[in-house]
Amino acid sequence: MPSPYRAIFGRPGTKSFSAAGLLGRMPLSMMGIGIVTMVSQLTGRYGLAGALSATIALSAAVIGPQISRLVDLHGQRRVMRPATLVSLAAVAGLLLSAQQRWPDWTLFAFAACVGCVPSVGSMIRARWAEIYRGSPRALHTAYSWESIVDEMCFIVGPILSIGLSTAWFPEAGPLLAGGFLAAGVFWLTAQRATEPVPHPREHRPKGSALRSRGLQVLVVTFVATGAIFGAIDVVTVAFAEEEGHKAAASLVLAVYALGSCVAGAVFGLLHLKGHPARRWTVGVCAMAVSMVPLQLVGSLPLLAGALFLAGLSIAPTMVTTMALVEEHVPRAKLTEGMTWTSTGLAVGVALGSSAAGWVVDAAGAARGYLVPGAAGVLAMLVAFAGYRWLRPRPAASAAGGTGAEVPGRDAAPVERRDQESVA
Repeated sequence: MPSPYRAIFGRPGTKSFSAAGLLGRMPLSMMGIGIVTMVSQLTGRYGLAGALSATIALSAAVIGPQISRLVDLHGQRRVMRPATLVSLAAVAGLLLSAQQRWPDWTLFAFAACVGCVPSVGSMIRARWAEIYRGSPRALHTAYSWESIVDEMCFIVGPILSIGLSTAWFPEAGPLLAGGFLAAGVFWLTAQRATEPVPHPREHRPKGSALRSRGLQVLVVTFVATGAIFGAIDVVTVAFAEEEGHKAAASLVLAVYALGSCVAGAVFGLLHLKGHPARRWTVGVCAMAVSMVPLQLVGSLPLLAGALFLAGLSIAPTMVTTMALVEEHVPRAKLTEGMTWTSTGLAVGVALGSSAAGWVVDAAGAARGYLVPGAAGVLAMLVAFAGYRWLRPRPAASAAGGTGAEVPGRDAAPVERRDQESVA
C-alpha cells in the first residue's frame, strides 16, 4: 500500500517548498534558545535572557498576523522578503550589542525588531491548503508532515544553537539561525508556481480573522500551550547547568521534540473519523497531564524520558488545530488565521520563558518546572470552557466530515456564524 506521505508529494513543486520551509523554520527552535544561551554565557543573568527571548516572541506575536494579512492581500513574495530583511538587520544589531556589552535597553530595542519575521510555517501550510483543497484526507497527511518538519527543526535546532554557542562563541547559535531564515525565505519566495493567489481587499470578508469565536478559543489556549514550551526551554537549560552538563540541554530538548515527531508521523497515517474538536480537547488535556512527571525528576536521563512522553501529545494537537482553523476561518484569510495560532504560541512562549527565568533565578531550576505545570492546567481549563465554540455544527455533522471538509464548501457561512456570535 502506497504511503500517504509519498502520495502528497506527487504534485509538482511540493518537495521544494516543503524543503524551503524546513530551512525557514529552523529559527523557531534556534533563535530563542540561542539568545538564552548567549546572554546567560555573557552575563550569567537568566532573568535578562528570558526577558529578551520573551521580547522577540511578543514582537513576533504583534507583527506576525499583520504580515500574514498583507501576504493574503499581496502575495508571499512581495511581503516576506522585505520583512525578512528587517528581521535579519535586527538580529545583527542584537548580536553586536550583546558582544560589545552595550546597555540593556539596546538589547531590547533590537530584540523587538527581530520579531518582524514572517510565519514561514503558516506560508507552507497555506500552499498545501491551496493544492489539496477539497481533499481532506490528503490535507490531513500534509499537515501531519509539516508537523513532523516542525519537530525535526526542534530536534536539530537546539542541538546546533546551544552546541555552537557553548563550543565556539556565544553568538554562534543566533547567527546561524539568521542564516537559515534568509536561505529558507528567499528559496521559498522564488517558487512562484505553488504560491497561493492573493485575495485583493475588495474580495475579502471585512474584519480580522480573529473575529471568529472558534479561532479565539484556539489562540487563547495556545497562549497557555506556548507558555509550556517557553518555560521548558529556559528551565531545561538551567537544570542542565545545575547538573554540570549545560550542553546536554540541547539533547534533552531534542528528545522532547522527538516524542512529538514520532506521534506526528503515526498520526498522519491514521484515517480518523469524528469532529476534530474532540481530538483537540483530548490533546490539550494530555499535554497538561504530561507536565506532572517533570515536577518529580532529579536527573537529566529521567528528565529526557519525561519530556519524550510529554512530546507525544504535541504534534497530534497541532495538526488538529489546523483543521479547526480551516473550519473557522474563510479561505481569503487562511494565512492570517494560521498565523494567529502561531501568535498565541509566541505570546505564551514569551510569558513562559520570562516567568521561568525569574523563577529559576529566585528558587532554582527544579522549581522552574512549576511554570509549565501551571500553564498546562490553564490550557486545559480554557479548552473546556471554549469547547462549545469548537464542537460540531449541524452543517458539519450532516456532511459527515472531519472538519477539514467544511471550509471548501462553506467557509464564509462558518465565519458569518462566528462573527454574529461575537456581535
